[in-house]
Amino acid sequence: MSGTLRFVADDLQIMALTFMGIVYILRIRWLLRFKPGRERQAPTGSPDTSSFKGIIYSWGNIAMPWAMESTRQKLFFYAQFVLFHLAVAASITMSFIIPYAPGLIKPMVLVRGLQGLFAAGCLIGCYRLYRRLTNPYIRQISTPDDIFSLLLLIAWLFVSLGAAPNRPDQGEGPLLIYFIMTAFFLVYVPFSKISHYLYYPFTRYYFGKSMGYRGVYPIKRGPQPTPHKV
Repeated sequence: MSGTLRFVADDLQIMALTFMGIVYILRIRWLLRFKPGRERQAPTGSPDTSSFKGIIYSWGNIAMPWAMESTRQKLFFYAQFVLFHLAVAASITMSFIIPYAPGLIKPMVLVRGLQGLFAAGCLIGCYRLYRRLTNPYIRQISTPDDIFSLLLLIAWLFVSLGAAPNRPDQGEGPLLIYFIMTAFFLVYVPFSKISHYLYYPFTRYYFGKSMGYRGVYPIKRGPQPTPHKV
């Protein structure tokens, strides 16, 4: 491993992570300044739930496609969502494994598995970009950051394909590009739409707390009513 590759895989990543961490800490401090308002109604609905149960249910809602009508009726889009985010998470994890524990992904079966996941994520990203540009409703609410963030993720997952084998002896180009893009990704994310995951725990906490207090979270589904025959 050359000195340049060692720098971009180690020092540059640490600097980028430190920068991202500082920005996130400042943003979380800003978020915590806003206190949730008091409930203005008496508890209603099912008496066997609570704010705590509502919070837990709300946090776990993302892993329950049957709990939302949008995912329950469109499992194909939910599967895309899962695969795409798994590919992104795998690439982030790989950026730590390659410089600090490369033996974990040395077996070729794991390399091929990662490459398959990155390829799937890349294709899903391309489909999402196509849909965002061609669907008039989605295009209307899209911003330049939406397009750039998606293009960045697609390019990054594509580069991850070449970096997964981790063979600097066969050329350091793929690894250099991968780690430079990862560093840019870490610096850019706090200022982009991609940082939406930072708000997820807070928004779902407040929503679940309120809905649990009102007795409607967790959602309970009874038997569907039988249509009345005339």
